[in-house]
Amino acid sequence: MLKASRNRSFIRLYAWPLFFCLANLSPGAADAQENDWRFSTTERIVTIGDVHGAFDALIETLQAADLVDSDLSWTGGGAHLVLTGDLMDRGTSSRRILDLIMRLEQEAPQSGGQVHLLLGNHEVMNLTGDLRYVVVDDYAAFKDLETDQLRDQWYQHFQARHPENKDEAALRRAFEKKAPPGYFGHRESFRHDGYYGAWLLEKPFLIVINDTAFVHGGLPPTVAERGLDWVNIDLKKDLYDYVQARTELADAGLLSPTDRFKSIPPLLVKESKQGRVPTRLADQAQRVLTLSMSPLHKAEGPTWYRGTGTCSELVEGDALQAALEKIGAERVVIGHSTTATRNVQQRMSGRSIQIDTGMLSSYYDGSGNALVIDNDQLIIVNQDGTVVQGPINYPARVGHPLVPMNDSQLSDLLRSGATTNLSATGLGWQMVRVQNDSSTVIAMFRELDAETGSAPELAAYRLDRMLGLNMVPVTVLRKIDGKSGTLQFVPADGMSELERVGQSGWKGAPCPLNKQFAAMFMFDTLINNPSRTPANMLYSLEDWLLLLVDHDDAFTVETTRPTYLGNTRLVTGNQWLKALRNLDDASLFRQLEDALNKPQIEALMARRDALLNADP
Repeated sequence: MLKASRNRSFIRLYAWPLFFCLANLSPGAADAQENDWRFSTTERIVTIGDVHGAFDALIETLQAADLVDSDLSWTGGGAHLVLTGDLMDRGTSSRRILDLIMRLEQEAPQSGGQVHLLLGNHEVMNLTGDLRYVVVDDYAAFKDLETDQLRDQWYQHFQARHPENKDEAALRRAFEKKAPPGYFGHRESFRHDGYYGAWLLEKPFLIVINDTAFVHGGLPPTVAERGLDWVNIDLKKDLYDYVQARTELADAGLLSPTDRFKSIPPLLVKESKQGRVPTRLADQAQRVLTLSMSPLHKAEGPTWYRGTGTCSELVEGDALQAALEKIGAERVVIGHSTTATRNVQQRMSGRSIQIDTGMLSSYYDGSGNALVIDNDQLIIVNQDGTVVQGPINYPARVGHPLVPMNDSQLSDLLRSGATTNLSATGLGWQMVRVQNDSSTVIAMFRELDAETGSAPELAAYRLDRMLGLNMVPVTVLRKIDGKSGTLQFVPADGMSELERVGQSGWKGAPCPLNKQFAAMFMFDTLINNPSRTPANMLYSLEDWLLLLVDHDDAFTVETTRPTYLGNTRLVTGNQWLKALRNLDDASLFRQLEDALNKPQIEALMARRDALLNADP
């Protein structure tokens, strides 16, 4: 058995003071009350997201928001500063940032203010040993907490695990690569009883100030089902218990601080099968195995969930509203998903505000921004001191999230850009390169049906935008080589659903696919599209949002549902009902009269009415 690896002077020097309510650091945290994370204030609220080790940018942002002075002392008065997590990783100054926030947390109350740090997925990762994004320089900042004795202890443990390796120099190199200088000081300080670990394990995942909720990733359906108690008590208990059990297994030598989060379950299973887990450690081992599967570490947890920041209102709006009602808020401020524009932006009719603008410029090519909520006014303060009123509205970029054009600008390019055919004409379609002086895109040209004169692809695009679905790529009418047709944008990195299903190791979409499919079913029912297949369901690999193409067979005069849906239950929520009611007859004729004939539009209206009158 490995000797106890704790450095007692380390404990004496860095153990967190008792006045930080040590009771909240134990499984007794369930005694916490909801008012511990619900606040009311008339003072301004300043919120900053995703610092990722960018110390200088954080300081500039705090100073621009009048929260600290040149000495980095609190000057925010009664303001509430909310940091929505991910102070750490990727950048090189995580420890300096943690130390600063610790100090400001103590200074702010002296002026009537308050600092709220929320846990992001990267704080959780550092606590649980998922260290994929910790850079070498970040480890080096913890060298003063790492003794030669501690480092040598864990080298001996490493050596014992690799008895087959007789090359001492090679083994030492492997160890140094796995655990750079400062690594064990880092791991010591993020234990459940370590200096930073104990402090972070006090922090909530989700708070509500006045009518605004703040969380790192988003509000998954589990928040609507279980509320604040589940997030800040049950999930926090999962986190604490995991970190504590892992620490105890490491202290006993069964695990090592170099064991990464994902490698531990198979390691423990192997050790258990070979009878190397002592009876006295069986409970801790089982706890680590069980809690490694907690929602805390998955896409449905509030630190990882991206649906609130990536899905359209038709796809996610009902789930968001249910979660907001459950926790007593009218909107939510989130980080985690860096905005494509690198501006603070809002979506879902202002109910979701995204503040991750890529502060770590060397990695994200963004800058620091603070969202200031002051007497219901929303103000954005950039780290350079620039002040603008309110978040920008989410710019629709269907299939081209990183192309610096919105859909309107892309439409102009498709209508007027120079074209070059990329494929031989066949089956009424061809690939086309479209370009102007600044941009080049690939598009699909389809000739119009000479008999009907209708343009179902154009109708699908316009109806999609009327609904706010944002699944049909930008489509315009255009003549190419003397032929009239529709020209539709195609993502350069597109992948079909057929290809995705056949892809090994697929890791999931930011906007859950089951929700996207449910919206597609509704849309295909509305347009009566019988030809939906995995081949004409596309994704841009930049955001994994569903793109729908090939609507040549849609908009028939029948009012029945597409046969491919069979008995699939349609999800007709409040957002869909609202969108369908907005499809008034006059608007449909005005938007679609050059794309569909009158019987087709009237059949569309009938299907709309049937959906509105369907039993829930």
